[in-house]
Amino acid sequence: MKFLITALLAMLLAACATPYQPSGMSGGFTETRLDSNVFRVTFKGNGYTSRERAEDMALLRSAELTLQYGFTHFAIADGRSTAEHVTIDMPTRATTTGTVSTYGNTSYINARTNVTGGDSFTVAKPSTTNTIVCFNGKPQINAFVYDANFLVDSLSPKYKPK
Repeated sequence: MKFLITALLAMLLAACATPYQPSGMSGGFTETRLDSNVFRVTFKGNGYTSRERAEDMALLRSAELTLQYGFTHFAIADGRSTAEHVTIDMPTRATTTGTVSTYGNTSYINARTNVTGGDSFTVAKPSTTNTIVCFNGKPQINAFVYDANFLVDSLSPKYKPK
């Protein structure tokens, strides 16, 4: 019974892609301030999260941090996307049903055993880590520079329903 409750709880938690949220049991974002204008932003998704979604959410959090600390633009100094592959083994369950028929001194047994489960499947849990450098105004540097306001305006409706 305890295993069944644990399995049901795990399935419930993994029932949908990781939402835009601070890191928790089903994933989310974290950030670390490395310098006054440098941050490391990570987003980790669950097995239902696409790589694109993980990358978008890391960009959205990067843009929000940029604005939160009074900057307007940021560039990604180092960006990495990976996936952790996890194999899940489903338990095996056997159920036997049958009937007994008696004719005189002889009994006949008719039984059937049904086995279910025992399957394994692998899921990919994507994560994206960006080290960003923030700026006031768009700098003239040899890198792709993101406008934080533009990103928040374009990604928030997609990932932060009101």
